[in-house]
Amino acid sequence: MSLTLSGRVLPVGGIKEKILAARRAGVKIVILPKKNEKNLEDIPDYIKKEINFILVDHIQEVLDLTLPS
Repeated sequence: MSLTLSGRVLPVGGIKEKILAARRAGVKIVILPKKNEKNLEDIPDYIKKEINFILVDHIQEVLDLTLPS
């Protein structure tokens, strides 16, 4: 995940490969930049059913999802 100094989450490359690797590792939740949403079209439906994808625009969203309050 790439970030700007202001905390915006930027799109990254290789989403399909990263998701396939996450599936092989048993990952059930993947947080992605919202601008990479179009890359999910390349992912087979059976994989999309196994993994929960959360799309974010800002680092604060990532922190809220991953760190306890």
